[in-house]
Amino acid sequence: MFNGSETTATVLLLLVALGVIGWGYRRARTYGKLGILAWLQSLVLTVPWLIFFVLLAAGIYLNIVGILLLLVVSTGIYIFLGKRLREEGQDAVLQKRANQLLHEKSDPNDSQNASPQEDTSATAPSPESSSPAGTEVIPISPEDLKTIQGIFGIDTFFATETIPYQEGVIFKGNLRGGEPEAVHSRLSDSLEQRLDDRYRLFLVEDPEGKPVVIVLPSSNDPQPLTIPQKILAGVLLVATIVTSLEAAGFLLNFDLFTAPERVKETLPLGLGICTVLAVHELGHLWAARRHQVRLSFPFFIPSLQIGSFGAITRFESLVPNRKALFDIALAGPAAGGIASVFLLLLGLVLSHQGSTFQVPAQFFQGSVLVGGLARIILGNSLQAPLVDVHPLTIMGWLGLVISALNLMPAGQLDGGRVVQAIYGRKTARRTTIATLVILGIVALANPSNPLILYWAIIILFLQRSLERPSLNEITEPDDTRAILGLVALFLMVATLIPFTPALAVRLGIGS
Repeated sequence: MFNGSETTATVLLLLVALGVIGWGYRRARTYGKLGILAWLQSLVLTVPWLIFFVLLAAGIYLNIVGILLLLVVSTGIYIFLGKRLREEGQDAVLQKRANQLLHEKSDPNDSQNASPQEDTSATAPSPESSSPAGTEVIPISPEDLKTIQGIFGIDTFFATETIPYQEGVIFKGNLRGGEPEAVHSRLSDSLEQRLDDRYRLFLVEDPEGKPVVIVLPSSNDPQPLTIPQKILAGVLLVATIVTSLEAAGFLLNFDLFTAPERVKETLPLGLGICTVLAVHELGHLWAARRHQVRLSFPFFIPSLQIGSFGAITRFESLVPNRKALFDIALAGPAAGGIASVFLLLLGLVLSHQGSTFQVPAQFFQGSVLVGGLARIILGNSLQAPLVDVHPLTIMGWLGLVISALNLMPAGQLDGGRVVQAIYGRKTARRTTIATLVILGIVALANPSNPLILYWAIIILFLQRSLERPSLNEITEPDDTRAILGLVALFLMVATLIPFTPALAVRLGIGS
């Protein structure tokens, strides 16, 4: 049965979830049918996991078949609603364009009937008039500016205003060429044909949600690492190998730094951790090459507790679109996570009485995902005070923790990039703040565990900034990527969230 605190926590979580769902519905109603369809999509992906956790909190444990059934049903409904949403959206766009054409025909003197070149050049600020003080100038030469203006047309992007921005210019106007991806491709190709590789064209939304074009010199592209930075990356790699071996020694109940002669004992587990890290980074590299994006050397972050927190990897070239950002961000934790799950499952299957490691049953209470898989495979043996497990189990568990930490939705972490790719920069900014607040609260509540505080500090000082915008920031990832992103974030939560002791005992994990 529930004790008082668990009942209160469960009721509070239900009330918060219902409140969020109700708030989303109220906001969706203001956008009409499109808003309701979008709200239903989010609801379809939320309710199954809400049901899962409510049943789990009540002591009702769904087996793997029930979980897969929830996933399949919710995914099917999500895809169906996505198709309806796109159809309704296309109808709305066509209706809007028809209204615009009727308006243009009824007002022959409308400024939009002028040629785009004349309109933009008329509003392009001169060096003397670009600001009230007459101090700001557009660094792009007049000749280049005129050439850039010539790439626009009524069948792509109808430019109506030119505004100086940093070292380049912003072009405001109307998107006329259909899909933003096709328009961006045509404009970028035209710009490259006329001015070679000297400028970059970004298609983004302004604060009002309207498409704008930003052109910046290619000198603003991300720069490759310097020699000192590459040396630092090498030093951190060596340090991570050492801390991985030290973490292996800690799991074997000795300190490698005080007993270096036992280094051979740490090699299998330590190198296993390094292998998971390597697979993670190779996943990033594979996806980046697929999208023709250059990545820097990884800056590994050593940790004495778990070997490493993963690595910080920078883009050394611009990302073409949000789909590429998503693919590159998710490929690392996906590769590392799949490898880790394989090691974990193999280790659990190979575990038997007399296996190398003996861990307390409470070990499996520290993760809903790991504990749930262990309960399915090891069964009632988890009720013993000590559980014999194969070393691969430990490797897989550490690999999952490292992948989950990097999937936190904050800044330039893989999870932060995934959220930015799917939901945009505004939502990514909010999730970054929320993640840091939650980590701070958890760190204060668990002062004996410096791991959480260490990770929060790393995010705050090194990873809190968002990734720079993609060249095409308007086109959103497709439904399949959105589903994969939500699944990845769910698995991150399931890996890092522990069972309560009472619930774990009811499920047969510990005694």
